[in-house]
Amino acid sequence: MKNKQSKDFKGRKRRAYILPNLLTSMSLFAGFYSLVSSIDGRFIPAAWAILVAGIFDGLDGRVARITGTTSKFGLEYDSLADLVAFGVAPGVLGFSWALRGFGRLGWLAAFLYVATTALRLARFNTLGSSGPGSKRFFLGLPCPSAAAMVATTVLMCHHFGISGPVHHYGLLIMIYALSFLMVSNVRYFSFKEVEWLNQHPFRGLVAVLLTMVIIAIEPKVTLFILFLFYCLSGPLLHPVSLVFSRGKERGKASLRQE
Repeated sequence: MKNKQSKDFKGRKRRAYILPNLLTSMSLFAGFYSLVSSIDGRFIPAAWAILVAGIFDGLDGRVARITGTTSKFGLEYDSLADLVAFGVAPGVLGFSWALRGFGRLGWLAAFLYVATTALRLARFNTLGSSGPGSKRFFLGLPCPSAAAMVATTVLMCHHFGISGPVHHYGLLIMIYALSFLMVSNVRYFSFKEVEWLNQHPFRGLVAVLLTMVIIAIEPKVTLFILFLFYCLSGPLLHPVSLVFSRGKERGKASLRQE
């Protein structure tokens, strides 16, 4: 009887391992679809595909933790999929849509974006999400957010009638800035530990519903504004996070001395 139960448990465990890896595969598929669409000059589907990849990327890790199926294989597979979906795909989209006309500066910006994404993922795998800091923060801009910034910029421009390739120095500067932020020591809120949501679950639910309604009003514009605000929040709030971390370290030091 015990052997049968043990075999059933192992069978369920193996099946559970498939689900997070399947979600990672869907994220990889969306990234590859974005690549093909960018090459074909279909920039809007390419941008939406990157956002879809971000949804699957957010789900696979949570599903793995909930089902207790986290593994070294899943971590490595997730990083490889992220490099395609949030590094190569937005890099090719940005180059095909906005950087081609800048010549060497353009393709170097696209390459730098892909390279810093790879460096960001390597640092994430070795140091964790926040490095030697609080779990409430990411160390550097997360690559899915940087990719979403590129994608939502394409969508917002399309909303205002700019559907074809563009040539604007602001977009070139944006790609370089996103590349720098991904490998910087600027801290970004991770939203993994939000005390207010835990203390006020009903109000938190209402806030989430209101956010979804606002996004649904005009997704191309509201998503751009949300990701732009998040990308800027790191540099703007970086001094505040430094003061917070230093105050916490001083508090620990004083406790040790006592």
